[in-house]
Amino acid sequence: MNNDAKMPWALVGACCLGMFAATASGSSRSPFLLDMATDFNVSLPLIANLFGVTSVSWGLAAYLAGRASDVIGRRVFLVGAPLLLATEIAAAATSHSYYLLATYIAFAGLACGAFTANAMAEVSLRAPNEFRGRALGWVMSGQSLTLLIGVPTAAWLGAYVGWRGVHFALCGLALLAAAVCFVVSRPSANNNYGATVQGKPSPPLRDALNGPLVRLFGALIVERICFGLSAFYYPAYLRTAYNLEIAQVAVPLFGFAFGNILGTIIGGQVADKLPNRRVSFGVMLLIAGMFAMAWFTWRPGLLGTALLGVGFSLFNAISRPPLLAAMADVPPEVRGVVMGLNSSIASIGWLTAALTGGWLYAGAGFGAFGPLMLVMCMLGALIVLPDSRIWKRV
Repeated sequence: MNNDAKMPWALVGACCLGMFAATASGSSRSPFLLDMATDFNVSLPLIANLFGVTSVSWGLAAYLAGRASDVIGRRVFLVGAPLLLATEIAAAATSHSYYLLATYIAFAGLACGAFTANAMAEVSLRAPNEFRGRALGWVMSGQSLTLLIGVPTAAWLGAYVGWRGVHFALCGLALLAAAVCFVVSRPSANNNYGATVQGKPSPPLRDALNGPLVRLFGALIVERICFGLSAFYYPAYLRTAYNLEIAQVAVPLFGFAFGNILGTIIGGQVADKLPNRRVSFGVMLLIAGMFAMAWFTWRPGLLGTALLGVGFSLFNAISRPPLLAAMADVPPEVRGVVMGLNSSIASIGWLTAALTGGWLYAGAGFGAFGPLMLVMCMLGALIVLPDSRIWKRV
């Protein structure tokens, strides 16, 4: 009971919903890559590169909004960003020009970055350190719910209303997130959500950075490359490998998403209960890489491929809360800029995944994804392990 009282559940729930809306605005396009390429008369890699557009604008906004929030507070971003997201999604749904579509998606990415950076910063400030992994895990479960509910639902709904109809539905979701965040983040006698460190000068960026934190950012990049390759291209992989229609990929995507949300919940416990968050991250990421290797290089049938996808998503998701909790272990005065950098740095991984995945698909096919993901996972683990205590034991 006391533990529950220490958790800012209303804020966590609102941020989870906002994270769901932000992530769904991009990932729900993944089942429609082929259809959008046909609709706009462009190649599949060109449509896939829209994920890269989102990543660049997401990362830029995350840093700028995170830095600004350390001075002016976070409520303006927690409420305003979903409103901007809803506007841009609706505009994208009405577009008939590829370049206009890319412009609307870029502005949607700005909204997503502004929201996610401030959501994680605010939750990490409100949750005590011993519960921070679980709190951030629940916020990140909004991303997992996108995979569990959003993408399969989008694939099912898109079979009837097309990708444009799905975008209009996402517009309504973003408006709901804005309304909930407006209610929850309203300052009152019992909380001051979104009202941190206002009126103080923004701390220098160098105060937020040190060697171990920079290495965590490096590990974040390679982890996001692996997850981005899977999230962006898994539906297209299933359709290509097993000749499936859009509606038929919903069940395998549901399994992938279930592994992701279960892993996020377990990862929160791992981050708070095991002694070294960096070791926890590295070990789980290595296991995820082994699953990824088999997932894209071996085709044991649709059921086997789906189970390998569940294994990858489970261990990849377990690795995330320990990584985020380790990043949030900085002074509160620079928490906003650090968590903003978290989203900015992650966007480099998303962008690399979008660009590399399209290039790999065109040049070598999906079989090249497995070896690349395994190498990335190994690299992510090796980057952070030198900062752990296991290397200091005699």
